[in-house]
Amino acid sequence: MLRNSKNIKLSLILQHFKAKHSSVVLEKIRERLENGPSFQDFIQNPEHSREELSNEFDGKLRREKGDKERLRLPKWLKTPIPLGKNYDQIKSQLRDLKLSTVCEEARCPNIGECWGGGKHGTQTATIMLMGDTCTRGCRFCSVKTARIPPPLDPKEPVNTAIAIASWGLDYIVLTSVDRDDLSDGGSKHIAETISEIKKRNPVIFVECLAPDFRGNHECIERIALSGVDVYAHNIETVEKLTPFVRDRRAEYRQSLKCLETIKKINPNLVTKSSIMLGLGETDEQVEQTLKDLKEAKVDCITLGQYMQPTKRHLSVIEYVTPEKFKHWEKRGEEMGFLYTASGPLVRSSYKAGEFFITSILKKRQNASADKKD
Repeated sequence: MLRNSKNIKLSLILQHFKAKHSSVVLEKIRERLENGPSFQDFIQNPEHSREELSNEFDGKLRREKGDKERLRLPKWLKTPIPLGKNYDQIKSQLRDLKLSTVCEEARCPNIGECWGGGKHGTQTATIMLMGDTCTRGCRFCSVKTARIPPPLDPKEPVNTAIAIASWGLDYIVLTSVDRDDLSDGGSKHIAETISEIKKRNPVIFVECLAPDFRGNHECIERIALSGVDVYAHNIETVEKLTPFVRDRRAEYRQSLKCLETIKKINPNLVTKSSIMLGLGETDEQVEQTLKDLKEAKVDCITLGQYMQPTKRHLSVIEYVTPEKFKHWEKRGEEMGFLYTASGPLVRSSYKAGEFFITSILKKRQNASADKKD
């Protein structure tokens, strides 16, 4: 009993010390990020400036009310066809293990670069847990939907961990479909997967883009305490457009509450969220969304262009220029987010983001080790 009391007192002292020096640690993290490669080093078309790309395009960037014709794709959004040995290798392995990826299901435009390795030779893939069928029907998403999807694959946590261990990565992103048909929303399945990954490679950083679990505290807590390093949940769009863009069960305020809850449960976690632009939002609405995310203590944000996956989904209202994305990147930095990625082809999981967040996590680990010494 005495030993437990001492442990509790020591824990409280360490927590107090950590809180006292958190601002110093964050400043050191920002210094490291500033001295590393810039976000521009990772995006495609590096030989062209944002201004040159915008000036080259003479088409229409915004649909006016009543327009039925689809907008022509600007040059800065055109990506190469997926090819190469690395791409084929990842695709084959995922099929053998019966794993799904959001890269394919969401028709991500960066799949060729991420799976193929790109100029940096770094292969990344975002594993989508709990199958390829979602219980929600968001109007921007191309993932299949059903009221009652097929049952969970009990082998998926282990198979996922095996695949990730063989890739030799130091950062992996997990996401999932929504499973409102399950009493725990699939949170136990996700937590088990994270545990299996960490068991095989304790030093790997795991980011999990998780559902809102209808705001269930127990489910959110299960993921927050699972060993995950980055807990992401996407706000997706501005509050006014949320009822038209997302499933009716995915509420704007519920997503904010989810992000707030994560930080209350585990303040040490890096939290992350993402916004799509081009759905008809105003600058004022985007600004307010950033303020809401900051108030929810979100650490990292990404802003990217909405791309219509099929004719059945929401049409693109506007192709946002690279200059405007640069503006939002600057605003994120001014508002004090730990990391802001803003660009036409940026997605919530993207290797440039993974590089910067890895730097943050390593820095925090080193700071924690120094304090123990």
